[in-house]
Amino acid sequence: MKFAVDAFGGDNSPGAIIEGCAMALGCYDDFSLILTGDKEIIKRELSKYDLDNSRIEIIHAPEIISMEDKPSLAIKHKKNSSMVKALELVRDKEAECFVSAGSTGAMLTGATLLVGRMKGVKRPALAPVLPALKGCVLLLDVGANTDCKPLYLQQFALMGKAYMQGVMNIENPRIGLINNGTEAEKGNELTKEAYKLLKQTPVNFLGNCEARDILSGDFDVLVCDGFVGNIVLKFMEGFAGTLFGILKEELTKGLRVKIGAAISKPAFRSIKKKLDYTEYGGAPLLGIDGGIIKAHGSSDAKAICSAINQARRYASAGVNDTIRNAIACVQTPED
Repeated sequence: MKFAVDAFGGDNSPGAIIEGCAMALGCYDDFSLILTGDKEIIKRELSKYDLDNSRIEIIHAPEIISMEDKPSLAIKHKKNSSMVKALELVRDKEAECFVSAGSTGAMLTGATLLVGRMKGVKRPALAPVLPALKGCVLLLDVGANTDCKPLYLQQFALMGKAYMQGVMNIENPRIGLINNGTEAEKGNELTKEAYKLLKQTPVNFLGNCEARDILSGDFDVLVCDGFVGNIVLKFMEGFAGTLFGILKEELTKGLRVKIGAAISKPAFRSIKKKLDYTEYGGAPLLGIDGGIIKAHGSSDAKAICSAINQARRYASAGVNDTIRNAIACVQTPED
């Protein structure tokens, strides 16, 4: 397997990206990497590690797409950027998956324009894995599609099922629709119509999921439009930061509290690890005709290593083939 890695995407590039690649190459021996970016800088960073150079290829790409660049213009005009060159490798089937911690907007635009959607897929969906009370849950979409049609949500469910079966080894994923109530008649026109479609879809659809149950562990896949999904995701990120901030402040008040905190330290460490996004790697962009893994912009080496491992599991499981077959087997009306 070959994976393309954007060596100059993200807040900590290229150092953390190259270090994460080195970690992944040391942990797994069933793939090779194509690194895109400034060739001399990549070579310099790689020289810090004892690596098998036969498993590494470098493609020179002197331009960088920054977070400030307008996505559509950046993809169009920065053709020699590390992101565009990596996406072209996936488009041309020279790499099975693409990993980047760079601009989400540019990646979404580039993946759609350069690589393209799978046949039959109406819209791709960005799908992060979130920690839950029991196991984890795949949430899609979280921003690729602000406005959706019921058909899109039906396809999100099919794609989410394929991912959780192939990558997370969940045999019959439990699917839920995020809504403002559990009753079938609740919600707006989008969720009401999507509910009817999902009831007819060959997935394990459990019905509506209220916001309070998103992390309950009662669902393996949750579908929603990108507007709702992005709000859920950003709220969770902010809440986790606030919660740990409050705990840190309260657990340093007084000697008795400090003693109790010291005793509970292993439990707090375990909680922090469970909430750590670096354990999951990144969010796949499902529905694109190639593997696309979007790592967090602030990813460190561990997160990049996890994202590459995620690409391994994605490619090995043949997730895209499963999605193609699932979409082809469900009759869908035209847009």
